[in-house]
Amino acid sequence: MDWRLAFLVALVAIPGPIAISWLALPMLIDTDNISVSLQTLQIATAAQSIVLVALASVVGTFLSAKVGLRAPVLTAMAKRDDLLSALAPQVLPGVIGGILGAAVLVGFYEFSPRELAVLQETDSIPLAARVLYGGITEEVLVRWGLMTILVWLGWRLFQRGKAAPSGTVVWLGIGISALLFGVSHVPSVVAAVGGVPLTIVAYITLGNALFGLVAGILFWRYGLEAAITAHVLAHIIAYGIHG
Repeated sequence: MDWRLAFLVALVAIPGPIAISWLALPMLIDTDNISVSLQTLQIATAAQSIVLVALASVVGTFLSAKVGLRAPVLTAMAKRDDLLSALAPQVLPGVIGGILGAAVLVGFYEFSPRELAVLQETDSIPLAARVLYGGITEEVLVRWGLMTILVWLGWRLFQRGKAAPSGTVVWLGIGISALLFGVSHVPSVVAAVGGVPLTIVAYITLGNALFGLVAGILFWRYGLEAAITAHVLAHIIAYGIHG
């Protein structure tokens, strides 16, 4: 396994947990009703996420080459190859994906149910946390880690005689990882506003899963960095439009 690549993947993702814990966590919880200090909770939250990042980085690096998924720019850095040649094919797809993702995010905000709209107006997560965690860390966790595992499992369970997973298996990996990506956004809303009806859960899940599909396709077709570019750009554009 390429341990240098695994280290680089983890390195670019680690600032996200720190940013989300220190910049966003105080906005998402009721600090008057927690049994430990806010600083202790922030350290624990960041540490937990960093452990998950490390696992996703290692597992993704170990399995990605087996199923044809790539991180071309980080691989070029690990091997000291030409970075521009690795980056160039990912820029345009990443930009297009970012525009599509921004449209999804803006639509998500504009058509939010009342309970979510009130939360979005009062608790706007800082852009740095959105970019570092949402744009980079989530791509390492969900695409490089989770989606790679799902594609590998589908390949080993259903297509053991084939040299590589079929498009159907990859699409299943994209879809399931996108759905789980959507579900992962529900707990933060529950923590902020308390219990929410199933309609809100479905809205959050499907709204985020839609972008998860875009990112998953970019990862499959172009590489991890294309998905990261799209996710970062989507947050920047959406923040400029909606705040």
